[in-house]
Amino acid sequence: MKTSQKSIYISAAHKSSGKTIISIGLARVISNLNYNIQVFKKGPDYIDMNWLSLASRSNCYNLDFNTQTKNEIKGFYESKKLNFNLIEGNKGLYDGVNVHGKDDNSAMSILLKVPVILVIDTEGITRGIAPLLQGYINFEKKCNIVGVILNKVKTERHETKIINSVKQYTDLQILGVIRKTKELEITERHLGLIPPNENLIAEKKIETISKIILDSIDKKAFAKIGISLKEKNISINKRNDSKEKIISRVKVGIIRDKSFGFYYHDDIEMFSQYGAELININSTKTKQLPKIDALFIGGGFPEINAEKISKNKNLMKSINKFINSGGVCYAECGGLMYLSNSIKYKNKSYKMVGTIPGNIQMSKKPVGRGYVKLLVNKSHPWKLKSNTAVNAHEFHHASINFKSNIKFKYAYNMKRGFGISGSNDGFQYKNLLANFSHLRHTKKNPWIKHFINFIKEKKND
Repeated sequence: MKTSQKSIYISAAHKSSGKTIISIGLARVISNLNYNIQVFKKGPDYIDMNWLSLASRSNCYNLDFNTQTKNEIKGFYESKKLNFNLIEGNKGLYDGVNVHGKDDNSAMSILLKVPVILVIDTEGITRGIAPLLQGYINFEKKCNIVGVILNKVKTERHETKIINSVKQYTDLQILGVIRKTKELEITERHLGLIPPNENLIAEKKIETISKIILDSIDKKAFAKIGISLKEKNISINKRNDSKEKIISRVKVGIIRDKSFGFYYHDDIEMFSQYGAELININSTKTKQLPKIDALFIGGGFPEINAEKISKNKNLMKSINKFINSGGVCYAECGGLMYLSNSIKYKNKSYKMVGTIPGNIQMSKKPVGRGYVKLLVNKSHPWKLKSNTAVNAHEFHHASINFKSNIKFKYAYNMKRGFGISGSNDGFQYKNLLANFSHLRHTKKNPWIKHFINFIKEKKND
C-alpha cells in the first residue's frame, strides 16, 4: 500500500489551463474536510496568492527562484508546511526563464520532492492528449507526475475519447474530469484574476468552485496516489507561529484595503520579528494618520477606486504633511501612484496625495512586466551598499509624467526591467522611497531590516 502523500503540486501544460481555479477549488475542498492545509504559490504573484489564502482559510506563501536560493526555498517550505500542503505553479510545468529549466515548476517540484498533478486544457483535443502527456512524462524523468485532471471537457463523447486515450497510452491516474462551465470563471483584468479583497462575493464564488471541483474529482483515484480525501473528525490545529514577544520599538502605518492589498504574508510577519508594530490604515475611511514612526504603502489597484480615494482629502493632506515634515515612507507601485499628483483612468483624472510631482497615466498594455534586477545607487536612503544587485519584480500598466524642471534622485539603476523611467527606479524625496518594483525580504535582500533600521535612525535624530 502506498504511503499517504502530504503535498501536491498543481501544474499545467501551459498558461490559462485552469490550474488556478482548480487549485482554489481543491484548497477549499481540503479545508472543508478539516485538513490542516498550507498553500503556496510559485513565483512573484499577489492575486492568486490572495485567492488561495481565502480558499484555504490560511496565509499563502510564495516560493520563488528569482529572489530565494534553493536552500532558502527548502528551508522556508519546511518551516511553513503543515499536514497537507498544496503548491500552485505558475505558467506551464516546464516554462521558466532559464532555458535549461533550472527555475521552472518541475525544478521546484524536484527540489521539494512534491508529486505533480497536471491540469490539461482539453479544448480541441482528443487522442492527441496521449503524445502530449508522454512528452511531459519523459521530458524530465526526475519530475514525478502522478496524475492528471482533465479540464474544460465539452461533452460525454469528448470525455470518453480523452479518457480512453490517457488509459491506453499512459499509466497516469485520471484524478478528475471537469466540464467547461462559466461557473468556473473568475473575471480577468490586467493583472490576471481580480483580487478577492476587491470582490464582495469572493467567498460565495469559492464555495461554488469547490462544489464543482468536489463533484468532478475521483476520490478513489486520489487514494491510489496516496491522497485520502475523507473528512477528518478532528479539529484543525494550525501551526503555532508565535515567537518570543519582541518589544515594539517602532510603529509603522500600513495602508491595507481593497485598493492596496499586494503584500507578501511572510514579509508582513517579518516586521514584528524586527520589533515593528503594523498599524492598519484605510485609504478611503481613515481620516488622519495615526501616531506612527513610518508609513508603508504597497501595491494594488488604486485606479479602480480612485474616485473614492480622492474624496478622502483629509488623509491625503495628513500623508503629504507627514512626508514633507521628514516622515519615513516606503511605497511600491500602487503606493507610488497614490503619492503622485493625480491618476488618469478611463479618461478621468483624480487628485491624489501630491507628494510626488508627477501625474499617472494608465495604459491598456503593461508598461513594466516580469522580473527586474536593480542596482543600488550610492544615494539610496537606506544606506545600502552601492552597486548591490537586487532581484525583484514589476507588473504595472501605469507610467508617470513628471513636472518639468523637477530635480530628484533615483535609488536604483535598472539592469533589467522598466521601473519608473526605463533606466531607473526608486524615486527619492526627503525620507520617501517609492518604486514600481516590488521587493521581497530574503537573506540576500533583507529590505525590511534595512527599512526598520532607517526608521530607527530617523526617529533618534
